[in-house]
Amino acid sequence: MRVQECIISAPGKAILHGEHAVVHGKVALAVSLNLRTYLKLKATHTGKVCINLPNIDTFLCWDAAELKEIIPFSCGQHEEVKRLDTERVKRLREFVGVANGNLDASDMATLAFLYIYLALFGSGELPSLTLSVWSELPTGAGLGSSAAYSVCLAAALLCASGAMPAPLKEGDHTARWCQEDLELINSWAFQGEMVIHGNPSGVDNAVGTWGGMLRFLAGTIIPLSRVPLLRILLTNTKVPRSTKVLVAKVKDKINKFPTILTSVLESVDAVSCTCEKVLFEMTCEPITGEHYNVLEELIDINQHLLNIMGVGHPALDTLCRVTLARGLHSKLTGAGGGGCGITLLRPETDSVVIQSTIQDLKDCDFDCWETSIGGPGVQVHSPFSVKENILEILNRY
Repeated sequence: MRVQECIISAPGKAILHGEHAVVHGKVALAVSLNLRTYLKLKATHTGKVCINLPNIDTFLCWDAAELKEIIPFSCGQHEEVKRLDTERVKRLREFVGVANGNLDASDMATLAFLYIYLALFGSGELPSLTLSVWSELPTGAGLGSSAAYSVCLAAALLCASGAMPAPLKEGDHTARWCQEDLELINSWAFQGEMVIHGNPSGVDNAVGTWGGMLRFLAGTIIPLSRVPLLRILLTNTKVPRSTKVLVAKVKDKINKFPTILTSVLESVDAVSCTCEKVLFEMTCEPITGEHYNVLEELIDINQHLLNIMGVGHPALDTLCRVTLARGLHSKLTGAGGGGCGITLLRPETDSVVIQSTIQDLKDCDFDCWETSIGGPGVQVHSPFSVKENILEILNRY
């Protein structure tokens, strides 16, 4: 292998504005979360291919020769990443033992790894390696955990296969790839997401690749090069929901009240566009309290509009009420119906207020993190730049 060892990370994602409206041709703003997935790849000489995913209790090893027999015609052509190889996916599902069954998190992660690994190395001798992953992101919460995993997989395996260089130079703590290499990472990460989800939008893996903020409209994803870093509270209500069911619910309401809901969708679109304008202004001029006042008002407006669409939930109402009692403004992020919400933190918000709010939300049986949005996308790290507790976990395997 071209790379003997590397540590890669990629961020999760949240939707700032535009949930559900984006399905109907309106603008959505997706942002990176400073909650990241970390992957360590290490070449070995054991003849084994091992994957360790302690977050989901998955620890698997195969003989490289055994994997080679699954798909003897794996092409390993790096440039052919536009179309999913459904025959390879079928064979891998049979190999993993889920040919016709539903996939759990372990199955999906395993299939995505094997698919990319065999696609990139299948034309030659399969290298033995150990791949360990640890994530700060909860799974199944709509925060892009699978995409962050796929982005890390793609970046690590592309470097190991020699399809692109590892950009970390001696003395660097972190480094990023050039635009051309990021596009290659994103293409392969999207393959991983298709293996996992079937028909993803491509937003999650794009956020994981480029970071910052992306504008999504009618299938076109545009990374916004200049966005401010904003502090937030991220809250998981732990109320399960089905994105598919909620999307269908909004569609039914549009069909029932087309005139009313069309206006609602237009209003959500206006919120997204206004927010984008304000955030751009915050990168071009001194940030003022008025900027944050507008961002807070937009959060409140969008939350009300999402409730009109029917994707709110009593748990999300509780989140908004609890944070507003502390002078903070919140909205759901993602599909709604439970799931997660974000709360904007102003620069002057006192740490005592923040910690008290977090405790209030935990008292509601919610999970809550203080984090930020708008940070960097996929990166390669020196061991010195990785959080000590995460490095300890990655080095354990």
